[in-house]
Amino acid sequence: MRASRLLAAFAVCLLAFSLAFSQSGRRIKSEPTPAEVTPLEEGYSESRPYKPVQIFPPNYKKKKDDAEKRVETEEALEEDPDLIKIDSSVVNIPVSIYNRDGLYVSGLRQEQFEVYEDGKKQEIAYFGISDKPVTVVLLIDTSGSTQYKIDDIRNAASAFVRELNAEDTVMVIAFDDSVRVLTEPTQDREKIYKAIRRANFGGGTSLYSAVEFALTKRLNRIEGRKAIVLFSDGVDTTSIGADYGENLRDAEESDVVIFPIYYNTFLDGLTGGGIMKQPTIINNGGILNPPQRGNRPEDYTLGKQYLETLAAYTGGRLYTAGTSRFGLQSTFEAIAEELKRQYQIGYYPAEEGKTGQRKMIKVRVYRPNLRVRARDSYIVD
Repeated sequence: MRASRLLAAFAVCLLAFSLAFSQSGRRIKSEPTPAEVTPLEEGYSESRPYKPVQIFPPNYKKKKDDAEKRVETEEALEEDPDLIKIDSSVVNIPVSIYNRDGLYVSGLRQEQFEVYEDGKKQEIAYFGISDKPVTVVLLIDTSGSTQYKIDDIRNAASAFVRELNAEDTVMVIAFDDSVRVLTEPTQDREKIYKAIRRANFGGGTSLYSAVEFALTKRLNRIEGRKAIVLFSDGVDTTSIGADYGENLRDAEESDVVIFPIYYNTFLDGLTGGGIMKQPTIINNGGILNPPQRGNRPEDYTLGKQYLETLAAYTGGRLYTAGTSRFGLQSTFEAIAEELKRQYQIGYYPAEEGKTGQRKMIKVRVYRPNLRVRARDSYIVD
């Protein structure tokens, strides 16, 4: 009898439970497996536009009648016949994904990505991990302002090359008052190390000329993945025929990722270690020997902003050189690691833009709480 009553009570409870959930429209569902989780159920993260406020002092503007900048090549004065001019409407976007702890996130699938151009979703034409070779230009500042850091730069640059894959290609360019190609793009590691060791001191800093040369005279004619690793304090003093604004436009038009490594040489200059050692003499209330371009605090502020903006426009990242050799080499290792782990996305714009038009890009990843870094614009050429 007791068993019958217990069975009846259980049946009543079960019926009440079923009626309650059928009336509310709810149903019991087990935790989905990863394959069952749709992108929308996961939430999303997306890249954010970053445009630093730009400052363009009058003495940084390009003059139309300026002479051509000096570019010297130690190995090849003529055009390299193996360099290929690329003419394509495809938009390539290297994308770096991190979690909140700054660790790279791997294993994401194409269906978890979306790309928007001017707010309109684009069809992804190809997607992959950065396992393809990359051409890297090492731009080494050998001006007077870096004379106490040149050995660190050489050592760290060589360490960086050792971190790259054997299939990766490297070009070495040094610049002071002129721009010198120490080696054209090559996979020969000994040739690259020898070129790095040939980077020597000079006067002046033709930074803008060096960046323009790398972007418009070399990398624009090379197919595949491309990057610039730039070692500098960002202060230009002697460029002719190239300027701040045009460098940024060239960078935005290119498909090159730029990783500047910033050296703060301002204090070195004050203590006699660089170009700022020239004193300012005040006579009868007037400045007899006023600070020249590149000697003023605002030039160093502008220099760091320039490097920061190059990185932002191209989807790269600005690194600050550490005070120790270990810190600097760790910076190079981080750049090499990122080049290996970037996702590559390509698409053909659904709407053809006009020449010179700026198109805004946003990359969305359907997974929450991630940091998504990618270029946020390009200019139609």
